[in-house]
Amino acid sequence: MYADIITIGDEILIGQVVDTNSVFIASELNSSGIRVRMIRSIADAVDDISKTLDDSIQNSDIVILTGGLGPTNDDITKNALAAYFGSRLVIHEESLRHIRSFLSSRGVKVTERNTRQAQVPENCKVLINKHGSAPGMVFRKGKKMIISLPGVPYEMRALVTEEVIPVLHKEFSLPCRLHRTVLTTAVAESMMADTLEDWEKTLTENIALAYLPSPGLLRLRLSVTGSDKKRTENLLEKKLAELINLVGEKNIFGFDDDTLASVVGRLLLEKRATLSVAESCTGGNIAHMITGVPGSSAYFKGSVTAYSNEIKTNVLGVQEHDIQTCGAVSREVVEQMAKGIRAKFETDYAISTSGIAGPEGGTKEKPLGTTWIAIATPKQVISKKFLLGDHRGRNITKASLYALNMLRNVLMQVC
Repeated sequence: MYADIITIGDEILIGQVVDTNSVFIASELNSSGIRVRMIRSIADAVDDISKTLDDSIQNSDIVILTGGLGPTNDDITKNALAAYFGSRLVIHEESLRHIRSFLSSRGVKVTERNTRQAQVPENCKVLINKHGSAPGMVFRKGKKMIISLPGVPYEMRALVTEEVIPVLHKEFSLPCRLHRTVLTTAVAESMMADTLEDWEKTLTENIALAYLPSPGLLRLRLSVTGSDKKRTENLLEKKLAELINLVGEKNIFGFDDDTLASVVGRLLLEKRATLSVAESCTGGNIAHMITGVPGSSAYFKGSVTAYSNEIKTNVLGVQEHDIQTCGAVSREVVEQMAKGIRAKFETDYAISTSGIAGPEGGTKEKPLGTTWIAIATPKQVISKKFLLGDHRGRNITKASLYALNMLRNVLMQVC
């Protein structure tokens, strides 16, 4: 079973908007055992929509379009679909009632332009958009299914999970395709590939391993396809256990939707411990990651972005002599930062960072990317130097992740 994804909008083609819709739809289809044959972005033009549909319908079983369903004049997808399927636009009464209720509840006056959003091609099945005003539409052409969805990401996602995927499972006989993702950090993709090379050679055609690297992280997605759900689940769990054994539990910080910040948060909650952070080169990014986890106020007390040496000395108690003799990016300074923030905020644990994020400031002795990270615990201070590279954004991300992982390792040893 194959599917094509078509995103419609000039804003995508000129680079004004990043197409995240295709990523989400492809992931949902893949999880349902549907292979994505093609992802294409096209302009808001009737001819482009028509020609692209011709190609997709000829080569795939399912076509999903997003975009062009809004109330403005450049939103022409409905008109193009009505023409393509030989239909006319009519008011869908249930959609109209929903639009009026949806907008009125938000204090928005319903205009003629809003009312026109309730128009749909007469020969489509309508999917009510509970989170917006543009309904989704389903068409059939022979055995092929064509689905048109709004381009607003959160509206599209809700329709896909609540409406589209159930419809596809009802209409098509789909295989069972299951995934588990193993999350690692501070392990190079090439080294991991060497470790898993022999094991990968033993995998059968219905089992696949994908390497998904990003700055500071490496995700290993294990996928298994089968006709029987229970057998597929058992095979996935068996292969997952083999993968964990090869990778090593110490290199794995979580699975699937876990983040380092959420994992560290769970460990702190288990210990009933608190945390504070003193950041220089990461500029508050670690605190941002921590507070992005719901409930983090139970263990995170706060942070100081000690970007200047003055703040390091006056707020965190770093000795000015050590900054002058060792430099702000040094073991001596970062350890004092960790001890200082832990004492000031009266927390059980503390993280500190100091580094040369770039693109300027590196020296022969301390090249760009040189970063010191320290963890202060009730008993000791642990510090480590990293050489992260010359890209500022990646250095900030990597340093933040490595700092959280250092704390995770400390908490794992204590737990």
